[in-house]
Amino acid sequence: MYPEPTPGPPAGRTSETHQPVPITPAAVIPAPLVPMQPGPVPTVASIVLPDGQVVTGYAINHAQPEPIAAKPPVSRAAVNVALGGVGFLAVSGGLLLLTTFITALTALITQLITLAAVIFGGWIAVQVFSANRHGSGATVHIRRAVFKRNHFHG
Repeated sequence: MYPEPTPGPPAGRTSETHQPVPITPAAVIPAPLVPMQPGPVPTVASIVLPDGQVVTGYAINHAQPEPIAAKPPVSRAAVNVALGGVGFLAVSGGLLLLTTFITALTALITQLITLAAVIFGGWIAVQVFSANRHGSGATVHIRRAVFKRNHFHG
């Protein structure tokens, strides 16, 4: 399935070998040395661990963060404008809630008036229709009276 490997380059090809060419370095001019004062010798600190071992090493001075610049105070006018905006939003929200409350209260009062009218109307109807029954005791049959009145005798 796979071809057999053959040692050497494939037939019909020539092999070339490339050798790296060294690059000549540019002339290096040494920088002039600036005399400096030697820094302070760091202090050596020793710590005794709880198990009795003594660890000795140089103390490391941590980098101090830069102090934060003091923020300028906010002008009084800016504070007043901001408070005025907050107050306006609060009043607007309050007015919106107030109108909603007034609308709901109006609907409630309308429903209560309607309920009172229905109850009062029912009470009046009961009084009118029950007055004939509990009144003088004389029962009038309207249909018979009308019939007798309109009855013609030949």
